Amino acid sequence: MPTQFSEKTRQIRTSRLIKIINGRIVRDHKIINDDVLYIYEGRIIDPQNHFFTYGNSPDTVINAKGLLIAPGYIDIQINGAFGVDFSVWKNDKQMKEGLDKVAKGLLKYGCTSFVPTIVSSAKEIYHKVLPLIQPRKGNKENGAEVLGAHVEGPFITQSQRGAHEESFLRTAPNGFNDFIDMYGLNDHAIKLITVAPEVEGTLDSLERLINFGITVSIGHSSATVAQAELAIERGAKCITHLFNAMQQFHHRDPGIVGLLGTTRIARPFYGIICDGIHVHPNSIKIAYDSHPRGAILVTDAMSAMGLPPGEYSLGGIPVRKSGNVKVEVIDNGKLAGSVITIDDCVKNFKNFTGCSVIEAIEAVTLHPAELLNIQNVKGTLNVGADADLVFLDDDLNVVKCFIAGEEVSIS
Repeated sequence: MPTQFSEKTRQIRTSRLIKIINGRIVRDHKIINDDVLYIYEGRIIDPQNHFFTYGNSPDTVINAKGLLIAPGYIDIQINGAFGVDFSVWKNDKQMKEGLDKVAKGLLKYGCTSFVPTIVSSAKEIYHKVLPLIQPRKGNKENGAEVLGAHVEGPFITQSQRGAHEESFLRTAPNGFNDFIDMYGLNDHAIKLITVAPEVEGTLDSLERLINFGITVSIGHSSATVAQAELAIERGAKCITHLFNAMQQFHHRDPGIVGLLGTTRIARPFYGIICDGIHVHPNSIKIAYDSHPRGAILVTDAMSAMGLPPGEYSLGGIPVRKSGNVKVEVIDNGKLAGSVITIDDCVKNFKNFTGCSVIEAIEAVTLHPAELLNIQNVKGTLNVGADADLVFLDDDLNVVKCFIAGEEVSIS
C-alpha cells in the first residue's frame, strides 16, 4: 500500500533549500552533464530524503548555465599571502587579522579550505602561533575553512633546508618528547607535519605523531630510498613539494623520488608546485605518469602572493619577488616559496601533463581530502559533503565560488 503523506507531517525548514541546475558536475571521477545539486544547511543533500522531511520546493534556484561545478579547492601548503606570513608573530591581534585576510582572499581563486604553513621557527613562535590557527569552519564571514596547521620543520635536514633558517633546525634525540617540547601538543592545531626521515629521532616518533591525529609528510630531506620507504611503512603518507629540497634522483639510489616507482609498499601522495619554476613541466609530467592518483597541487605560496614585485619575508628571511612568479632569498638566490595561486596550479598541471579536466581538479580536491582523511566532507560533491563549490569555465577560470552553500564575491 502506498505511503500516505500529509503536508502537516513535514517539519519547518531552518535554512534555505538551494537547487543548482544546468551544471556539469564533477563527481565520481567523471563529469555529469545537466545534473542538479541540492544544498541545505551548508551541505549537499539527497533531495528525496529532504522531500519527505521538509518538502522539495527550493527557496533559491541557481542556473549554472553549463559551467563546470567542482568541489572547492584545498591548499595543504601555503606559508602566507597578501602580505601575511604565518611564521611571523608580532602579537595575537596581528596574527588573527592576517589569518582572516588570507582566508577571505583565497576564495577568489576557488580555494575554500587551506592549511596555514609554518616554516622552521623558534619554539616560542610555535607556542604563540599554533593556538591562533585552530581549525575553524569556513563561511561567508570567515572565508575559507582553516583545516589546521602544517608545520614544515624544524626536524629537517640542514643540507636540504632550502629557504629555512639554519639556526632553527633541530634533531629529536629524545624522540616524541622533543616534538612535544617544540610544538606544545596539548589541544594542538597541527594537521600536517613535514619531517626528514634521516634526522635523529623522527622515524621512531612517527607512530605517536599519527596517534595524535597528525598526518606525516616527508621532505627537506636527503633520505635514501630505503629510509623513505621505512618512513612510509611507519605511517607517513605524503612527500612535501616533490623534487624540491630533496636528494636528486640517481639511478642507483633514487631517494625520496624513488617512492613513485615502488612496488613493495603503497605509494604515497606527493605535493607538487606547478608554477613552472620550482619544477620543470617535464618533471611534473614524469611524476604524473608514474603516479597520477598521488598528485596533490600546492602553492607553497608566501606573503608576496597577490602583491606586486618587491622585497618581502618568509619566516623572517628577506626575499625578493621578481615579476609575478619567482621569489628568491636575497642573500643566496635560493627559491623561497612561490607566488602562484591555486587556480593557476590547476591550469598548469593540465597543460604540463595533458591530464583530463577531472584529474586536474581531483589533484586539488579529492586527493588532498583523502590525504587528510576528510573526504567525507571535503573534496567531493557527494551527499553529506560540505557545499564548497567552484563554478569553472572551459579554461578552468573561476567564475563563481560558494562556501557552505553561500556564494561569495570573487571580484
